[in-house]
Amino acid sequence: MQQLQAAIHGRKRRQEVMSDVGGRFIPFTSNMEDNSTDAGFQFTFFCDICHEGFKSRFIESSTYKKRGLFRGIGRVAGAAGSIAGGYVHGGHDIGYAAQTGGDVLGDKFEGQPPEWHREHEKAFEIATNEAKGHFKRCPRCHKFLCDNDWNEEAGLCIEDAPREAVEVAAARADKMKQDIQEKAQQTQVFTGEIEQKQTLCPKCGKPAGGSRFCNNCGAPLGMIECKDCGAKNPPGTRFCGECGGKL
Repeated sequence: MQQLQAAIHGRKRRQEVMSDVGGRFIPFTSNMEDNSTDAGFQFTFFCDICHEGFKSRFIESSTYKKRGLFRGIGRVAGAAGSIAGGYVHGGHDIGYAAQTGGDVLGDKFEGQPPEWHREHEKAFEIATNEAKGHFKRCPRCHKFLCDNDWNEEAGLCIEDAPREAVEVAAARADKMKQDIQEKAQQTQVFTGEIEQKQTLCPKCGKPAGGSRFCNNCGAPLGMIECKDCGAKNPPGTRFCGECGGKL
C-alpha cells in the first residue's frame, strides 16, 4: 500500500514539475529551440558560449498521420528538409531547409489534441537524452557547451581555462602587430626638405600670393616666354635660363 501511494505521489510530482514548463519534459539546458510542427517533433540545443547547436532527429507524429491533414505532397515536401538531426553552426542549419515547415503546417501547438501533446513530451525527452551526449557542463561556470569550447586537459570551458596553445598563438600575433607598429614609427619615410616658399611680385616686390596676378599691384605672375628659344622662365627673370637671351 505504501509503495502504491509512493508511486502515485511520484507521478503527481512529475506532473507538477512538468507543468512548470507548460507540461513538457524539463531539458538539461534552457538554451534550446523547439522546432516541432504538426507533423512531428524536433529540437535544437545550443552551446552557451559559441551558440552552435545540435538538432535532434525528426520524430514523426502518429497523431498527425491519423488525422490525415496533409495538404498536398508539394507543400509538405518543403517541410521535410529538416528531418535529419545533426549539428547547427552559428544558429543556422547546415544542410537543412531554411524552414522547418511551420509555415506549411500552421501553428505548432495551438489546438493540438492531448495525444499530440503526449507525443511531444515523449519526443522531447528522447531528444534531450540524444543531445546530452554532444554537450559538456563546465563545473566552474555551469554552462553547457560543445566540444569546440571545451578544454579537455583542464576539464573546464575555454572561458575559465583557455587553451594554452591558442593563447600563446594569439599573444604572439598581438606582439607581432605591436612590433610592426613600433618599427614603422622608427622608419624614416619622407626624406625631402620642408621649407616655406612664397612668390614675390617682380614689379612691386611684395608677396604676390598664389594667384595669376599680384595681390598688391595686379601685375601678371605667369611664366615669361623667351622670344629667342621659347623657354619658360619665372616672373622677374631678366635673362633666359636656357639660351641666355635678354627677356
